[in-house]
Amino acid sequence: MSNPLFRQARQAVISAKEACSSGDNAKMSIDQAKNALSSAYANSNVEEQKQLHVLQDELNQLQ
Repeated sequence: MSNPLFRQARQAVISAKEACSSGDNAKMSIDQAKNALSSAYANSNVEEQKQLHVLQDELNQLQ
């Protein structure tokens, strides 16, 4: 994938997962991941959007 917003969203979700497991700024990390997912979704193709839905589901499980 060459979409930098998609890569940033994926990394933000990974960071949120790590923050939740360690207890460090979990809410802030989740909020950042939500914003990244929103931006990426608006600027992605159909295949990327499917993958972003999976990442959103993972993020929802953290809340």
